[in-house]
Amino acid sequence: MAEDKKARKGTTNILGMFPQAQIQEFKEAFGMMDVNRDGFIDVADLKAIHNDLGRNPSDKDLNEMLKECPGQLNFTAFLTLFGDKMHGTDSETTLLQAFEQFDPEKKGKLTEEYVKDLLLNVGDQFKEEEIRQVWKEFKPTGGQFDYNAFVTLVKRGNQDEMAQ
Repeated sequence: MAEDKKARKGTTNILGMFPQAQIQEFKEAFGMMDVNRDGFIDVADLKAIHNDLGRNPSDKDLNEMLKECPGQLNFTAFLTLFGDKMHGTDSETTLLQAFEQFDPEKKGKLTEEYVKDLLLNVGDQFKEEEIRQVWKEFKPTGGQFDYNAFVTLVKRGNQDEMAQ
């Protein structure tokens, strides 16, 4: 039972955003778009869909569409994109670019103290308890806050739990 709970927790992030009936509708739509039935929507799939609609976009345009998804566009990524669009959350790229504003060397990490100072004193200021909650879910390692890993956790859930 503990393993079942662990598996559900990893997928709750995106699956919890939609009612089961809507997830089924998305699954059907994904299946229609995955023309070659390989479990991923790629340029060839998008081209076939557009051709069926009497359109002929360039490969460049199709690749631009796919760039909205970090990595391959499987069903989970498909749901995540719809969740982001429908629920108004920022894209993974937007979140990373926001962190990069505070990381001029683009190292992908910020000091724990610097992030804590930003959270306490800039924008929508966090309370100490809120910061403890963030650290509980995503503890900085060796005094460093890995914002690439943090954004992945926020947008895709815990990848380790999903792999189990």
